Amino acid sequence: MFGRPRKLALLAEGRFSPSDAKTAVGVLRYRPEEVAAVIDSTRAGRTAQECAGVGGTVPVVADVAAAAAAGADSLLVGVAPQGGDLPPAWRAPVLEALERGWDVLSGLHAFLADDPELAAAALRTGARIHDARRPPARRPVAAGRAAGVGSTVVLTVGSDCNVGKMTASVEIERELARRGERAAFVATGQTGMFVADHGVTVDAVPSDFVAGFTEELVLAAARDADYVIVEGQGALHNPAYSGVALGILHGACPSALVLCHQAGRTHLRVSAAPGQFPIPPLAMLVEAHEEAARWLRPARVVAVALNTLGLDDRAARAACEGAALETGLPATDPVRFGAGPLAAALVAWRRDHAPAS
Repeated sequence: MFGRPRKLALLAEGRFSPSDAKTAVGVLRYRPEEVAAVIDSTRAGRTAQECAGVGGTVPVVADVAAAAAAGADSLLVGVAPQGGDLPPAWRAPVLEALERGWDVLSGLHAFLADDPELAAAALRTGARIHDARRPPARRPVAAGRAAGVGSTVVLTVGSDCNVGKMTASVEIERELARRGERAAFVATGQTGMFVADHGVTVDAVPSDFVAGFTEELVLAAARDADYVIVEGQGALHNPAYSGVALGILHGACPSALVLCHQAGRTHLRVSAAPGQFPIPPLAMLVEAHEEAARWLRPARVVAVALNTLGLDDRAARAACEGAALETGLPATDPVRFGAGPLAAALVAWRRDHAPAS
């Protein structure tokens, strides 16, 4: 990861749960061999599996020293708190990691390498600070070029933020690969970048260039893949995060969409206005995303990916059946039940709508 194999300590102090520690959970799910420990003193002594449902026997420990004893040699900030600043209580473990000579990997909006104290510690010990969210210096402007690739471009879109778009994207890409298809995952967020080891965190890019960076990523991935699975961000209906969702949609120029939703969530997550904005029905979301795509390139929602976290298997299956009935589309939880129906829908879509080479 980021230049070399690592043994990571995932910093999730006080917040190591599936809903809060999205970055830590993503790395544990998709790169578990690189995780030595999770740091959360409030849950120390348990395993990652017990706390977050992933990670098996990876230990949860109280501090950096305990993570070092577990074999860690790098620190990854495993939570992206709203606002993107480093919580004051986390400064000490980050500084201790740098003093040990560990590289620190962060997806925060606040760039740790710009912090004088942390930068000085890294300079003293030869450690490196990797700010994954720091955008490249260039300023690409989109021009609809992704619509002309020979690959089937697929975008995961959401009923809200934090409903599982990255996870659905990776699960679809891996299921297509298992079926012998040439598929590529395009990361547009910090967790996706840590999983894929490439990409651009587009929510840190000036709005004029979100579509341009997305377009560049799609064009690069399409050189070696028949399916390009683009990780969506935000949500068209969320007043806080609609801009990034639309920028990715028009930069990627997908022909197929997978709608992602957390079963049971009824209102958009808007911290300044909790409970104020209802999530539209799934059928309405299908229509809205197809209409927004049509402004530049027609696209169809071909399947629904549900996040059924917190439901038992019976309730989860019922939620998938209900989503399929409402939308007339295949629906499944790709983590709990596998991404087979989603991949099959995309293969069928490509068969019937294969773009010209």
